[in-house]
Amino acid sequence: MTGFVLAVLAGLLCLWGGVREARLQARLRRYGVHAEGVVVDQYLAPSDDFDLTPVIEFTDRQGRPVRFTPVATGKRTGMDLGTHVPVVYLPERPENARVFTRRHLRPTVISLLTGSVLFLGAAAWAVLTS
Repeated sequence: MTGFVLAVLAGLLCLWGGVREARLQARLRRYGVHAEGVVVDQYLAPSDDFDLTPVIEFTDRQGRPVRFTPVATGKRTGMDLGTHVPVVYLPERPENARVFTRRHLRPTVISLLTGSVLFLGAAAWAVLTS
């Protein structure tokens, strides 16, 4: 029973995250301000032994520098130091900027929604086999 509850909670959490990210991306497409960012730093995340996480800096409309780390990271993101990348942000929350390419936007939503299907499927399987 505990496994079922945990699978349902994990599935709902992934679903909530996927819907939230999809809504943010829709707002960014509609109301977002576009800028050019530059990869200014990279660091090894504590949970990752292999891939460097890029730090991207851009200047917002007020002329303030803003730094953020992209949601999608990994070797195939093509973000070496000095790489220029398109950025989109909401004027009221520039720190929540996203790299504005399909390679960086779509995988986040897809992976969260896939996770929700897997966890909810595991919960259904647990009920059906018990």
